[in-house]
Amino acid sequence: MDSKGIVTPSAPSGALPNIPWENRPSGSSAALWRSSRNPIIPRDLISRSNSIFNSAVVPFDDSFAGVFRVDDTTRVMDVHAGFSQDGINWKIDEATIEWEPTDDRVKEIQETFVHAYDPRVTWLEDRYYVTWCNGYHGPTIGIGYTYDFKKFYQLDNAFLPFNRNGVLFPRRVNGMYQMLSRPSDNGHTPFGDIYLSESPDLIHWGRHRHVMTTKPYTWESTKVGAGPTPIETPEGWLLFYHGVLTSCNGFVYSFGAALLDLDEPWRVIARSRDYLISPQQQYEQVGDVQNVTFPCAALVDGPTGRVTIYYGAADTVTCLAHGYLKDIISFVKARS
Repeated sequence: MDSKGIVTPSAPSGALPNIPWENRPSGSSAALWRSSRNPIIPRDLISRSNSIFNSAVVPFDDSFAGVFRVDDTTRVMDVHAGFSQDGINWKIDEATIEWEPTDDRVKEIQETFVHAYDPRVTWLEDRYYVTWCNGYHGPTIGIGYTYDFKKFYQLDNAFLPFNRNGVLFPRRVNGMYQMLSRPSDNGHTPFGDIYLSESPDLIHWGRHRHVMTTKPYTWESTKVGAGPTPIETPEGWLLFYHGVLTSCNGFVYSFGAALLDLDEPWRVIARSRDYLISPQQQYEQVGDVQNVTFPCAALVDGPTGRVTIYYGAADTVTCLAHGYLKDIISFVKARS
């Protein structure tokens, strides 16, 4: 406990034996497979939710906590905290997160609040950091932190508008904090590459580097964006990311994976040629926005190499997919 009475949580261990999990279906050779319980979070779990999707989950104590995108029945986008014993059945707060400003200049940006959406959560050093798309004269990347998912503290926005998909790395690299993002425009962006930025203090960001661009005539031909917190492996940082193509019926959001260099994470070692998951189930194809699978969180059980991904489906509900690190990495390297 510090001088303010805040209890600093201990770092999560690499073992996560209670990870939400289902074995690979019989006869399947897929590197990633869907949970038979999908969608695990329905659109109307809380009283005024129109939809709950594109949300971030982390281990917390002996269970799980998360920050959830909730579009309410006024169709305002905001973020809510939630808890679960098993990572499947969730109690999500009815009230939105109330961010305590860390200084007076943060109060200034809070006065212009429009919306918050598509959060990620990363354990970093001694607390859980939250990044999200924050409305400030257009979309940009908000940053805050929590120790207990009850009180939340807001830092200044990371970047100028317009930007989306801000994802922190779980440790410093060469002494600097690292964040992936996708510079965009003020609309439903019909373009987008992934960039990396670094910071000494999580306030001032610079040394921007290009990481990944689109691939013409593929599942990722229109735009790409970082997904869950990158996973550190001996092969490199494993990054799940979404890719978008523009079809004759609109955007189609699928997701794949890439490996980034451990010491220079703007350098791509390998990148999957094929998608891992694309909108093929009805709950992914039909909803408020058709044809969307959008990953925002990944849980890893280190000793077994099991991975569970939380992804939004059709901008309406929250779903799970499962796989093994070794198989996913092999998939990425074999299909680069």
